[in-house]
Amino acid sequence: MRTYSSFLGRVVETQSGRRLGKVRDLRASLGKGCPTVEAIVVGRRGRLEHLGIGKTASHRPDAVPWGAVVKIEGKRIVVADGTELV
Repeated sequence: MRTYSSFLGRVVETQSGRRLGKVRDLRASLGKGCPTVEAIVVGRRGRLEHLGIGKTASHRPDAVPWGAVVKIEGKRIVVADGTELV
C-alpha cells in the first residue's frame, strides 16, 4: 500500500523520458469503499490547484490519467508514451 504523501514531488515522465512535471496532488473519486485515484496532478498549475487557487480542474491541462501509469519506481512515475496532460 502507498500513501498519498509518498507520491508528492515524484517526477512524472513517459517511457521514452519526456518529463511531464512533478506530482503536486492526486485526483480521486469517492464511491463505495475506498477512494479511487483517477489522475496525477502535475506542474505549476497543479501546485496552484493543490492550494485551491485558480479555475476548476476541468479548464486546464494539468493532470495525467492514472490509467497511463506503467510503473512506479524510486522517485519517478513512468507513464505510457503518448500520454498528454488532460
